[in-house]
Amino acid sequence: MKFIADLHVHSKYSRATAKNLDLENLYLWAQYKGIQVVGTGDFVHPKWLKEIEEKLEPAESGFFKLKDKYAKPMDVELPESCRHSVRFMLTVEISNIYKRHNKVRKVHNLIYSPSIEAAQKIQARLGAIGNIASDGRPILGLDSYDLLKISLDADPKNIFVPAHIWTPWFSVLGSMGGFDSMEEAFGDLKSQIFAAETGLSSDPPMNWRLKQLDDYILISNSDAHSPAKLGREANIFDTQFSYDGIYKALSDKNDRGLVATLEFFPEEGKYHYDGHRSCQVRWHPQETIKHNGLCSGCGKPVTVGVMARVEALADRAEGAKSKRWRPYHNIVPLPELIAEAKDMGTASRAVQEAYMNVLAKLGSEFHILMDCPIDDIKKSAGEVIAEGISRMRQGRLAIAAGYDGEFGTIKIFEDGERETIERQLSLF
Repeated sequence: MKFIADLHVHSKYSRATAKNLDLENLYLWAQYKGIQVVGTGDFVHPKWLKEIEEKLEPAESGFFKLKDKYAKPMDVELPESCRHSVRFMLTVEISNIYKRHNKVRKVHNLIYSPSIEAAQKIQARLGAIGNIASDGRPILGLDSYDLLKISLDADPKNIFVPAHIWTPWFSVLGSMGGFDSMEEAFGDLKSQIFAAETGLSSDPPMNWRLKQLDDYILISNSDAHSPAKLGREANIFDTQFSYDGIYKALSDKNDRGLVATLEFFPEEGKYHYDGHRSCQVRWHPQETIKHNGLCSGCGKPVTVGVMARVEALADRAEGAKSKRWRPYHNIVPLPELIAEAKDMGTASRAVQEAYMNVLAKLGSEFHILMDCPIDDIKKSAGEVIAEGISRMRQGRLAIAAGYDGEFGTIKIFEDGERETIERQLSLF
């Protein structure tokens, strides 16, 4: 069965997340987006796990569904064109901050679990180590190696995934907080990891340049901090619709169950280039080298982004592919495309109304972005939005790259071009 899965999200109990980031709204927005499997996020948080146990019930093996009494009130808000089944998978992100060899390490890791019992075992172990109640993504002084061991001890079918592996401050290969290799971080347990998350600021070809990543299948997820951010990145599977199907697609090197990933244009990620946000200094890595890594505004070292870090560790030329490579599709979230077409902010009422209107007419966001005929989009959303989606599919856009925590900005239309397209349509 073919389905889309987003397996890195958070809950309302994580810091800097939306208050409506609950199971009901994840269920609702998964359908708006066209996602069939969504992570619960944050399952070690006591209140969130209690909510998971209260509101979800077992479905296919290792999957859960929202109980009818919670789902039906949300169904009223859904247009018929977007309705489909949604399943949840138990997921959590842990922030590991610890010292090894007299150096502070800051690494974020994901754990996927096939059962409430496995999640409870992890929760109990981590609760004895540190505070798991203050943040849905708990910060623990626990070595990543030891977290992997705890995960395997709780259930051999748990899936352990180093998160957004290039993010400068909190990742296994990041420029500021990690290691230079997976082996250095995980030692003799490295073979127990079979997937790595690329993060918003890198795409698969960047990761294929490292021979050390050849044994890992690359996955992409949204790391959503609000329901509307679901599906910024995601995975397309064609396998058994169950936790076991996903486990086999990721762990078995001969299995082709993960067929593709859906990716940000990496320049849009907030750590693609180097720079200093406070000084508004955004640099290509070559510019950083010219300035000896020091900000031209304040003289302090700039934050080295993903592009430079990949280049530093790469041992292949651009264009090479790893042994476990998969196709990928670059996408721009539909609200951003509509905002660019209307020359407005994504939070504006006009953009939000246009978004919901086109979903009601054409179906889910992923269907519109990837599969819907452009002529159908023109009829339902107008010539300018249709042209924006067409250009996205062709990669015809300009992006001012993200840097030092600032997302990149997309530009599809030149000044005056929107009016020209509309005028041509009216003449026709």
